[in-house]
Amino acid sequence: MPAACAVLTAGLLAFHRVVPNSPGRLGSLLEAFLPWLGLVVPVLLGQALLRRSATALVALLLPVAAWTYLFGGLFLPGATSGQHDLVVVQHNVSDQNTDPAGTARALADAGPDLIALQELVPPALPVYQKALAPGYPYHAVRGTVGLWSKHPLTDARPLDIKPRGIVEPWSRGLRTVVHTPHGEIAAYVAHLPSVRIRASGLASSWRDESAGLLGRAVAAEQLRTVILLGDLNGTVDDRGLAPLTSRMNVAGRGFAFSFPAAFPLARIDQVMARSATVTHIRTLPTTGSDHLPVAARIALP
Repeated sequence: MPAACAVLTAGLLAFHRVVPNSPGRLGSLLEAFLPWLGLVVPVLLGQALLRRSATALVALLLPVAAWTYLFGGLFLPGATSGQHDLVVVQHNVSDQNTDPAGTARALADAGPDLIALQELVPPALPVYQKALAPGYPYHAVRGTVGLWSKHPLTDARPLDIKPRGIVEPWSRGLRTVVHTPHGEIAAYVAHLPSVRIRASGLASSWRDESAGLLGRAVAAEQLRTVILLGDLNGTVDDRGLAPLTSRMNVAGRGFAFSFPAAFPLARIDQVMARSATVTHIRTLPTTGSDHLPVAARIALP
């Protein structure tokens, strides 16, 4: 039994894309928690040792190899900072955050070039504007998402990533141009619809539809270098984000599990780039949000 479970675990890790997404989007559900399959290995190791099964011990090499191939590189240290690097912070600040000023100060203390925020509600927006103004004189807000920058911003406009099934007012996408010392960058800030885990599986159709709209917007972007910052309500392994991960690169170093803040299980707050490299991503200390902020270093061409 331990040997068979080891082979099955290795198969799920290596071939998770072949797990069907219907019914219940089971493939996406598996991919949302894919790194946690590694916890099966010590359990099976204990069983193999108790049974003194050499076959099971050898079989355990398969999931270990598969897990290491997929996720081992994330433990390696990030690349040394170069002169063209940008540091960015992504944070869903929560519409129930009782300390927006403290949250803003905590994000600014990380010293990033860009700060992207989601769930900006009208009562809290002036607080963020005031707290971030000294270090970030340029900002753009559309709907409930915003970007603060040390560098000038132009051509800010909303992104239409609203699923057809949502009938109420809903604005969660922003595109603007950041004029860095190293050239112009198209910056996208997005907050995709939430997903829910139900008895029938993963409810993610609105998230997937919104990801498709965002992916098409990125594909149509005329500027060469693009940075996407957002609460995408999905991990980079989740096939629901394929319209984005197929067009942009993600962090090669760092796990940075960001949600829920009390016991982070997955990174659903993402930093992606086109014609640039996300060299490392990490979490920042908890704020008044149910998400942890993530900070990433981006090497420009």
